[in-house]
Amino acid sequence: MKTPFAQRRRALQAQLAKEKLDYLVVTHPPDWYYLSGFTGESGALLVSRAYAILVTDGRFTVQAREETSGVKIHTQKGSLPESIGKLLLATGKKRVGFDPARVTVAEFRSLKKAAGQSIQWIPAPGLVNSLRMQKDPAELAQMRKAAILAGDVVSGVLKLLKPGVREFEVAGEIEHRMRKRGASGPAFETIVAFGERSALPHARPTAKRLRKNELVVLDLGAILGHYCSDITRTVYVGRAPARIRRWYGAVLEAQAAAIAAVANGVPCGDVDKAARQVLAGHRLEQYFVHSTGHGLGLEVHEDPRVARGQKRRLEPGNVITIEPGVYVEGVGGIRIEDDVVVHANRTEILTRVERDLIEL
Repeated sequence: MKTPFAQRRRALQAQLAKEKLDYLVVTHPPDWYYLSGFTGESGALLVSRAYAILVTDGRFTVQAREETSGVKIHTQKGSLPESIGKLLLATGKKRVGFDPARVTVAEFRSLKKAAGQSIQWIPAPGLVNSLRMQKDPAELAQMRKAAILAGDVVSGVLKLLKPGVREFEVAGEIEHRMRKRGASGPAFETIVAFGERSALPHARPTAKRLRKNELVVLDLGAILGHYCSDITRTVYVGRAPARIRRWYGAVLEAQAAAIAAVANGVPCGDVDKAARQVLAGHRLEQYFVHSTGHGLGLEVHEDPRVARGQKRRLEPGNVITIEPGVYVEGVGGIRIEDDVVVHANRTEILTRVERDLIEL
C-alpha cells in the first residue's frame, strides 16, 4: 500500500543507503509519527534499508497495530533502550545511526550497553528533519485548515478585550474555542499579554486585568490533524498614541519586507536581514530581540530557522513563520506573525487575518 508513511520511509531508506547505515533509531515522537502514523507516547522506530520495526510497550501494542501499516511491531521487554539494543544485536547489523539531538547521554549509554561492542553507533543528525521540512500536498492542505482555524479564533476573541478582563481568561477562551472547532489542543501555551507585559516576547498569561489605552499581544496556534499553526496579532484598546502607531507601522513594514524576500532558493538569513533592515531604518532594530521566524509543521518550532546568518536555502514545501517585533521595556510590545509556504515559483500566506492596527 502506497501510504504517505510508506513513501516517507522509502525516502529515508534511500538516505540510509547513501550514508551507508544499516539502521536508524528514531526516538522523537513527531519523527516516528511522520514515518509510521503511530501516535503512542512511548516507543522507538528502527528503520533499516528494507523494513521498519516499531518498539513499544504493552500499553500501546494494539494501538500500534491499528495505526500503522507495513511496520513490524515489537513488544518492549525491560527498558526501552535495553529492548532496542537487544533487537539490534539480534539482527547482526553493524552500522546504526542515531540523532544526537534526540537521544540523552543516559539513553545512549543504555543503548550501547544493551547492544554490545559489535554495534558501531554513527551520529546521523537531521535525516528525518530534512524530509519533514518539505511538506507534501496533503500536509499543506492540513496546515491551511489549521491556519484558518487559528485566524478565526483570533478574530472571534477580539470582542472579549474589554477593560477588566484578565489575561488568563482570554487565553482560556482562546484554547476552548480552538477545541470546539476541532483542534486537538494548542500548538504551544497561548500568549496573552496586556500593557507593559506585552514587551515580554513569551509572556505567560497572568491574572493581570486589561486597562484602557494598553497594547494587547495575542500569540496562538492550533494543532489540527497533527499539524500546527502559529499566528500573532497586536491590538490597542483605545486610541493609539503617535509613537505606538509609528512602531506598529515599522513592524508591519518589516514583516512585509521579510515576506517579500521569501522565495525558493533564498537563504533564510536573507529573509531575517530584510526585516532587520527595515527596523534599523526606523531606529528600532535594538528592540527586535528574537529571530524573524521558524519552520512549522508537526511541531511549532521546526527547521528551517529564519534567523540572522542562517545559510540554509528555502525549498518548495517549507512552511515558515514571519514574525518581526518591537519590545520596549516599560511600554509594551508589538508583534505581527503569519505562516508562509514556499512553492517553486511563488509564496502562499496561510493565515488570513487583517494586519493593520486594530483599535478597540
